[in-house]
Amino acid sequence: MLKLKIVSPERIEFEGEVLSVLVPGALGQFEILDNHAPIISSLTNGIVEYKTADGKHTVHISAGFVSVKQNYVNVCVEH
Repeated sequence: MLKLKIVSPERIEFEGEVLSVLVPGALGQFEILDNHAPIISSLTNGIVEYKTADGKHTVHISAGFVSVKQNYVNVCVEH
Protein backbone atom coordinates (compact mmCIF):
# COMPACT_ATOMS: atom_id res chain seq x y z
CA MET A 1 0.00 0.00 0.00
CA LEU A 2 1.23 3.49 -0.88
CA LYS A 3 0.92 6.54 1.36
CA LEU A 4 -0.16 9.50 -0.80
CA LYS A 5 -0.22 13.18 0.09
CA ILE A 6 -1.41 15.76 -2.45
CA VAL A 7 -0.92 19.39 -1.43
CA SER A 8 -1.68 22.69 -3.12
CA PRO A 9 -0.95 26.23 -1.90
CA GLU A 10 -4.53 26.42 -0.64
CA ARG A 11 -4.90 23.11 1.25
CA ILE A 12 -4.16 19.41 1.54
CA GLU A 13 -6.14 17.90 -1.33
CA PHE A 14 -5.77 14.28 -0.16
CA GLU A 15 -3.84 12.30 2.41
CA GLY A 16 -4.19 8.55 2.86
CA GLU A 17 -3.43 5.05 1.61
CA VAL A 18 -3.85 4.24 -2.07
CA LEU A 19 -3.31 1.30 -4.40
CA SER A 20 -1.79 3.34 -7.26
CA VAL A 21 -1.23 6.88 -8.54
CA LEU A 22 -1.26 8.03 -12.18
CA VAL A 23 0.42 11.40 -12.84
CA PRO A 24 0.99 13.64 -15.90
CA GLY A 25 4.80 13.68 -15.96
CA ALA A 26 6.79 16.15 -18.05
CA LEU A 27 7.81 13.29 -20.40
CA GLY A 28 4.41 11.60 -20.36
CA GLN A 29 1.93 10.01 -18.03
CA PHE A 30 3.23 7.36 -15.64
CA GLU A 31 1.87 5.15 -12.88
CA ILE A 32 3.29 4.68 -9.40
CA LEU A 33 2.70 1.32 -7.73
CA ASP A 34 3.88 -0.38 -4.53
CA ASN A 35 7.69 -0.49 -4.17
CA HIS A 36 8.27 2.01 -7.00
CA ALA A 37 11.88 3.13 -7.42
CA PRO A 38 12.70 6.51 -5.84
CA ILE A 39 11.95 9.33 -8.27
CA ILE A 40 11.39 13.08 -8.49
CA SER A 41 9.57 14.40 -11.55
CA SER A 42 7.93 17.63 -12.67
CA LEU A 43 4.26 17.48 -13.61
CA THR A 44 2.39 19.23 -16.40
CA ASN A 45 -1.20 20.26 -16.98
CA GLY A 46 -3.47 17.22 -16.61
CA ILE A 47 -5.09 14.89 -14.12
CA VAL A 48 -3.66 13.11 -11.08
CA GLU A 49 -5.66 9.90 -10.67
CA TYR A 50 -5.39 7.69 -7.60
CA LYS A 51 -7.11 4.46 -6.67
CA THR A 52 -8.26 3.71 -3.14
CA ALA A 53 -10.32 0.86 -1.74
CA ASP A 54 -13.36 3.10 -2.48
CA GLY A 55 -12.53 3.52 -6.19
CA LYS A 56 -10.87 6.03 -8.51
CA HIS A 57 -10.44 9.71 -7.64
CA THR A 58 -9.05 12.61 -9.70
CA VAL A 59 -7.47 16.01 -9.13
CA HIS A 60 -7.05 18.44 -12.05
CA ILE A 61 -3.70 20.27 -12.00
CA SER A 62 -1.90 22.89 -14.06
CA ALA A 63 1.63 22.09 -12.83
CA GLY A 64 3.57 20.57 -9.96
CA PHE A 65 6.01 17.86 -9.00
CA VAL A 66 5.98 14.37 -7.50
CA SER A 67 8.47 12.57 -5.29
CA VAL A 68 8.45 8.88 -4.42
CA LYS A 69 10.53 7.18 -1.74
CA GLN A 70 9.85 3.99 0.25
CA ASN A 71 6.13 3.85 -0.70
CA TYR A 72 5.57 7.51 0.26
CA VAL A 73 4.26 9.59 -2.63
CA ASN A 74 4.23 13.37 -2.22
CA VAL A 75 2.56 15.46 -4.89
CA CYS A 76 2.72 19.28 -4.83
CA VAL A 77 0.30 20.83 -7.30
CA GLU A 78 -1.07 24.09 -8.63
CA HIS A 79 -4.62 24.35 -9.93
